Amino acid sequence: MHILLTNDDGVFAPGLRALRKELMKLGDVTVAAPALEQSGVAHTITILNPLVAKQVDDDDGTPLGWSIEGSPADSVKLAICELMSRPPDLIVSGINSGANAGINVLYSGTVAAAIEGAFFKITSIAVSLELSEHFDFPHAARQARKVIEKILANKPANGSLFNVNLPSRSRGEPKGVKVVPMDLGRHGEGFERRQDPRGRTYYWMTYTPPLEVSGPETDVTGLAERYVTVTPLHFDMTRHDLVDQVGGWDWKD
Repeated sequence: MHILLTNDDGVFAPGLRALRKELMKLGDVTVAAPALEQSGVAHTITILNPLVAKQVDDDDGTPLGWSIEGSPADSVKLAICELMSRPPDLIVSGINSGANAGINVLYSGTVAAAIEGAFFKITSIAVSLELSEHFDFPHAARQARKVIEKILANKPANGSLFNVNLPSRSRGEPKGVKVVPMDLGRHGEGFERRQDPRGRTYYWMTYTPPLEVSGPETDVTGLAERYVTVTPLHFDMTRHDLVDQVGGWDWKD
């Protein structure tokens, strides 16, 4: 099996390198990831500037992969179309430094990279680790590999898309795995108002992940309860239930 590994934290991010070591137990791994951190860029693609790609080495001097001066989606698209001799069998994006649950899925470069892979009809999995003072990426990578192995063992259809979130080890070992829908609520978002040394007002975005959330079971509640969450996603944003209704409106001038 040939695996394409990417992320939005940058090609040298510890989460990517930890996951690479685990994925190498499943097959050959090609890394193609942004040169710099691209958190929150969603599905941005580069159109008006060239995409510079160069091969880079790991800390021990062995080849690590491709560093792409572009977005996560750029990295996947370029890898499949130009850098790889053949399309990969699996695309994995992560491990992201911080959860991508709830509506944060829509902002996430990590998830966008997986979506780009699904565009190409390749099974794609985004993996994120809950925000913590100390990230234990090797531990998270082992958990992620086991989840990925379970997904592959069930032979999902080509182009299947999954979002996986792992609880922080600082809160204890995960209780298990829950397959849950994406949460649609807003949790803990805001802005802190500050002034710079010249008296100009600026705002710094804040976010406090909820540790206790009531309501229907979702990726947010599952993660808060210390479960690994798996959410099957799709990128068809059509409201199919409204197509006939809206089509029946009078559209004549």
